[in-house]
Amino acid sequence: MDLFNPTELRTLMREPLTDDECALAHDLTLDAFYGEVGDRLTDPPQRGVKSVALAVAARVLTNPAGVRSEQAGGMLVSYADAQTGVALSEDERRRLRRAVGMAAGASSLDITYPEPAHCVGRWGAL
Repeated sequence: MDLFNPTELRTLMREPLTDDECALAHDLTLDAFYGEVGDRLTDPPQRGVKSVALAVAARVLTNPAGVRSEQAGGMLVSYADAQTGVALSEDERRRLRRAVGMAAGASSLDITYPEPAHCVGRWGAL
């Protein structure tokens, strides 16, 4: 499945990228998308998926370590997460889930037992 092509990524990044860099960014993005929405991602991808995919791929190439902030004096570096690999931002997650038809935000969850249609006890209908 192609989320985007190398030319689109190179145009967005405005720098020369090797085919291997484009392929790695694509594969990591696709893997993150499958991790988030699974088989709801279709081939070809739904409308709205490409813009999220290109944003994620560009970030993979410009900030592969997930650095959140740096400080020169004292050499302090903080990272977005303790995890390695590609992690979707909340906005990217919301946009991707909306594109594939999933609920993007919080929803209410009913944890009660369903009401039985008709209960018959020992002495008849209840």
